[in-house]
Parts: sequence; C-alpha cells; structure tokens
Amino acid sequence: MLSAAGGLTLLVPECEKGIGKVILSPESPDLIDGVLVRPYPLWPDDRGYFLEVARIGQGLPAGFPAASTQVSATFNHPGIIKAFHYHRRQTDYWVPAVGMFQVVLVDLRKDSPTHGARNTFYAGSLRPWQLLIPPGVGHGYKVIGNQPSVLVYVTDRHYDPADEGRIPYNDPGINYDWELQHK
Repeated sequence: MLSAAGGLTLLVPECEKGIGKVILSPESPDLIDGVLVRPYPLWPDDRGYFLEVARIGQGLPAGFPAASTQVSATFNHPGIIKAFHYHRRQTDYWVPAVGMFQVVLVDLRKDSPTHGARNTFYAGSLRPWQLLIPPGVGHGYKVIGNQPSVLVYVTDRHYDPADEGRIPYNDPGINYDWELQHK
C-alpha cells in the first residue's frame, strides 16, 4: 500500500506486461474512472497557431478554485520518460501543447471500480487532447518523435511536495511496456 489520505487508499496493482487500453476517443468506455478527455481547439494561421489552455471557471478545470490554482509548464527532450507520480489530493489538468506524448495513467485507488486499469493516450500536436487526472491516478509520459515537447498543466492547488508520491517508471507491479509497440 502506498498511502491513505482523506479517505483515499492507494495501492500499486499487479498488472500483466503491456500498455493497457489505448484510448482512441474521448468517450471511450475504457477510461479510468474520473479521468476526462476533450479535444482542445487550435487556431492556426500563417504565423503558427494560438492555443487557449484554460478559462477560469470553464471547461475541464471549471471547479478549480481561483485562490489555489497553479499553471505550470515543462519542456522535455525527445525520448525522455517522466513516470510515475501521483497525488493524494491534487487534480491535474494536462494540455500537451508542443510535440507528441505517450501519456500513461494507472488507477492506484484501491476502492476504485477501475483499480489497476492502465490507459495509454497518444496526445499532442497530432492529437490535441486535454486530460483531467483525478487524485490517486498515477501518471507519466514518454516524449515520442524527434522533437522536444511542452506540457502545460494546471492544478487545483499550489504545489505541495507532501501531496506527491513517486513510483519508478519500470515498477514491476505497473509493468508498463515503454518499448516501441509498432515495430
């Protein structure tokens, strides 16, 4: 067991090797309980494009309190893996804004109807999706392709290291296969 906080008990599952369910639609019945996915609009022109990340009080992060919401971004080199981490109380809203990501989610919530489920999303420049990740869902990603990437993320509370947990990217329980799948 990883932890228990605020009625949330977290447990690393025992998964078969693989990548779980690949999510190809925001309405997929295979989504982990509480995870939400929506396309985000891009407005391209001859100079590039405009991307609206979020409007306070609207869209997937509509319930985020203005006083504690934090907006951050991370720049990543091609091929890196950043996984896994989770939050006990924090909800994340991710917008893969530049490049392509292989986003991985795993349900660590012991009492969740989807405990142990793994979702894989291919999101970013070629599939502009935004994701809402609830507390207790482990998350991480690999930058795919040969370009750097930028992930913009919004959280419903300010960064608190005590709320964050980490699991190695190669954890034998999660057993995620980071290798190229379509060789």
